[in-house]
Amino acid sequence: MRAILVSCGWCVLAAVVAAAQQPAPAAPDLKSIATSTDVVAIVERLKSQPPQPQRSAPLLQLAPYRANIEYRTAVANASVHDTEAELFYVIDGNATFVTGGQLADAQRTNPENQSGPRIVGGTSQRVAKGDFMLVPQGVPHWFSAVDGSVTLMSLHLPRK
Repeated sequence: MRAILVSCGWCVLAAVVAAAQQPAPAAPDLKSIATSTDVVAIVERLKSQPPQPQRSAPLLQLAPYRANIEYRTAVANASVHDTEAELFYVIDGNATFVTGGQLADAQRTNPENQSGPRIVGGTSQRVAKGDFMLVPQGVPHWFSAVDGSVTLMSLHLPRK
């Protein structure tokens, strides 16, 4: 009996030593903090891209959530997200934000999103630096006017 216990003890010790020699699984390369310096660098990079109404770059991501920086200089398409809410924070600038109403000439851009050139009806609200806007899933939203430029943080919130 003693020989069996000693043999089992040696097997356990060998397994522990073997496991200790295995490299630990690599931690995912996740960035969990974005400093104001990071945001400024992203905005400068977006500003240097070829002109278009809306430019966007990732800020932070931890699936299924993703936060982006958006730099808008003109009116772009309106959107409806079927499976996620969206939270906006105005970092800088001013715009007119429309929610609700009906998406005009809607086209499905992928299985979970629709877009169109504008919203018919809806509620318009002037937004400025420091404002937050929360758009529930399935609600049309659109920046119908941009005063020069507006810089935003957008956070997509899956609601499946």
